Amino acid sequence: MREYILATASTADLTSDYLNDHNIPYIPYTFTIDDKVFTDDCREETKAMLYREMRSGKSVGTSAITEYAYYEFFKGLMDTGKDVIYVDMSGAISSSIQHAEQAVKTIRKEYPDQKIWFIDSYCITGGLALFFRRLVAMHENGASYDEVVEWGETHKKEYIHRFMVDDLQWLRRGGRLSNASAVIGTMLSIKPEICVDNNGKLVSYGTKHGRKKVMRSLVDALKDDMSEATASEIVVIHTDTPEDAQKLADSIRETYPQLKDAAIQIMTLGPTIAAHVGPGFLAIAYHGTHRSA
Repeated sequence: MREYILATASTADLTSDYLNDHNIPYIPYTFTIDDKVFTDDCREETKAMLYREMRSGKSVGTSAITEYAYYEFFKGLMDTGKDVIYVDMSGAISSSIQHAEQAVKTIRKEYPDQKIWFIDSYCITGGLALFFRRLVAMHENGASYDEVVEWGETHKKEYIHRFMVDDLQWLRRGGRLSNASAVIGTMLSIKPEICVDNNGKLVSYGTKHGRKKVMRSLVDALKDDMSEATASEIVVIHTDTPEDAQKLADSIRETYPQLKDAAIQIMTLGPTIAAHVGPGFLAIAYHGTHRSA
């Protein structure tokens, strides 16, 4: 049986230490600050720099990865002689994924004796991190190529993502909300509740007035779709608000006795998504039963 490589993108928001420790190749997205281009190297120092610049009012943007960049990345992996499984964020969120799919088709023609499989995870950020780490664990425990692909394709929509955005102006800047709606929403302290649906799209399923209420709502929503795997697979994601992230983690343990000893990881949001939601973003991601929206 030929050896295989698991690879991902920087949008999994895995730490550089994890990626290095597990020998995970990843393709980095880029972001801009006042038109200067930076690479997402998955380092906490890079995220902290981005947050400082966002809070200072700098203009932040992102760019899609080109088909050629994906091709070069995949070619480098295939030249090792190993098969490849590539896992990226939801194709419903980024146009980059279409470029990845086209590059995979080209690579398959050029390397007919090797396998390359692309898993559209239908996940983003912390959900993608949890999903990918599960595949890595299977790989390191001896699972075959086909077993990893089958498990991933079968279970990827069981990863739940629920978010809150603190300042609607960031959604306005990214073209995801009208200027009038952003101004009114900010004045009224309206916080949208957002989830990833079964199509991998970001959808709003409600609103709350005030940050504390929506944080409470994120915790309450866990009761609808927890599974036996939830206790070992929870992450709280934030952009530059570690204290609130810790409060959210503590609230989860206090609310659900079965999760009081859960190992809840607190992680910082990477540049690609942070550029569109701004500082103050909070999210919960976990392996649950099903997506309710």
